[in-house]
Amino acid sequence: MFVSRVGLPICSWRFSLPPFIEHLSTSQAIKALPRRIDTRTLSTSRVSNFSYFKTLTSRQRDQVSLYVNVLLDWNQRMNLTSVKDANEVMERHVEDSLAILPPLQNYYLSHCNTSFENLNIVDVGTGPGLPGLILAIACPGWNVTLVESMNKRCIFLEHAVGLIGLTNVKIVRGRAENLGQDFSFREVFDVAIARAVAELRVLAEYCLPFVRVGGAFVAAKGHDPQEEVRNAEKAIQLLGASVLQLFSVESQGPYGKRTAIICLKDRPTPRKYPRDPGTPAKAPL
Repeated sequence: MFVSRVGLPICSWRFSLPPFIEHLSTSQAIKALPRRIDTRTLSTSRVSNFSYFKTLTSRQRDQVSLYVNVLLDWNQRMNLTSVKDANEVMERHVEDSLAILPPLQNYYLSHCNTSFENLNIVDVGTGPGLPGLILAIACPGWNVTLVESMNKRCIFLEHAVGLIGLTNVKIVRGRAENLGQDFSFREVFDVAIARAVAELRVLAEYCLPFVRVGGAFVAAKGHDPQEEVRNAEKAIQLLGASVLQLFSVESQGPYGKRTAIICLKDRPTPRKYPRDPGTPAKAPL
């Protein structure tokens, strides 16, 4: 297991809707490391369509744009995303990541007993940092742990986090099945989030062991996940979550919407879960 944290001065912030985040930080991003960043820019005619991106402060928008550029630059040398265009990254990745925030806020304030402004969250199977890195930009008061099993992606995340200047992100290399049995990570997070990792009943076994009792598990899914949800209900109950709600969120994708599936964890996850690496995918609950 590899754990890394970038340590710079802590940012200050306050929370409001709308805009749903205001970042008051005066800290400066670290200067570019190893390679020069491509100066691609987002199309100004398309930015007007990015409703969540527009709610960010100018500094946060700059940080997101820097992330998009470095993602596309590194994507030329390693397979980080199938998307090759900056505007498409904004549509398919950034906007979808930010769209999680309003339903999560509404749900969390209704069902959980801690402040929404200082959450400890884990993004399981983050890949190139989606949605966790984008959420860390939008919510600088959160502590965000990015879990990723592939070394090359962790190297990219290290570079991106340092370049952007984020102080609230920790990168952990390892499999969810192993980390979920580690008491340093087990049932210590307010929220576990995952996007496009696996079907919901598998994802529940990856994520719910990380969530404290009273916290939430959020899965970002497609426009019509009803059958997947029905198939996962037994697994979610078995793993300690009893409340299941679906929130339709705006999307730039072909169907115009995606679904945030939010589960409240009200019981400890039985100690035998998660099972050994590879077992949840091969033999779903």
